[in-house]
Amino acid sequence: FSDMSDVPVDANAGCPGTESGQAGKSSACAGCPGQASCASGQGPPKPDVSAVIDRLSEVKHKILVMSGKGGVGKSSVTTSLALALATDPKVQVAVLDIDLCGPSIPRMLGVEEEGVHQSADGWTPVGVKDNLCVMSIAFLLDNKNDAVIWRGPRKAAIIKQFLSDVNWGEIDYLLIDTPPGTSDEHISSVQILMGAGSVDGAVLVTSPQEIALLDVRKEISFCRKTNLPVIGVVENMSGFACPHCKECSDLFPSTTGGATKMCEEFSIPLLEKLPLDPRLAKCLDEGEDFFEKNGDSSLAQSLLSLATKIKQLVQ
Repeated sequence: FSDMSDVPVDANAGCPGTESGQAGKSSACAGCPGQASCASGQGPPKPDVSAVIDRLSEVKHKILVMSGKGGVGKSSVTTSLALALATDPKVQVAVLDIDLCGPSIPRMLGVEEEGVHQSADGWTPVGVKDNLCVMSIAFLLDNKNDAVIWRGPRKAAIIKQFLSDVNWGEIDYLLIDTPPGTSDEHISSVQILMGAGSVDGAVLVTSPQEIALLDVRKEISFCRKTNLPVIGVVENMSGFACPHCKECSDLFPSTTGGATKMCEEFSIPLLEKLPLDPRLAKCLDEGEDFFEKNGDSSLAQSLLSLATKIKQLVQ
């Protein structure tokens, strides 16, 4: 099994990796444009990331938000973290939604009906507020209910286009929301960003139960195989915060010690435990700013604490 870091962005499914003894020789290599060069030991040419380097030159920090499993609230955490960072008017924040098959960030930020303007300078991300903008495949679909049915190479191409053609401008924090798992979108974004020499690392999102932690461990393995630093782990839905009595009660069983135990096992920082607050779900569904509506809630304070910790870790 290959190290993911030597699998080309546009490789066929099942690529053994350019450093493998089977490079260019396995059945998965059939039809790949780089088959001959891999078989000869030369390996395929490196993807041109000069345009990415140029576009991201004014973006100070690039952070991938990942989860091994769907349903743990990764996009909710990405959106909430972006809003938390943007509570400081001196900080410029952007979100890139590369969850190509389930782009939910525009809805959560209340800009679902907006469109992307294209000029000679490239795509202009959609503004949410003065210091927060977002780019997503959702803005490019004719109908918001259209399914994106793409294979790996086309996914890799649009991710590279987002990173090279979007006019991000001066940004302090670019949060990249990825789909669940460790597949095409992850490989493409990590290879492109690391090829451009510009990524701070990944924030991993989980929930307390072992069924979620099993997949997050795979995400940690992915990060280590691709040499992507892990900034830390966020345990989402860590208890239920009642909006009436203010008490927090267990919601999901942490039968194996939850994220705390897993972080100890892998020597990774546990950044924050975020309680489940139904008011957040309502705000995200309606595209409203949770901090403007519920800034005094325990969840808002936890999210602001998370933002502060990430600022300190990537400075």
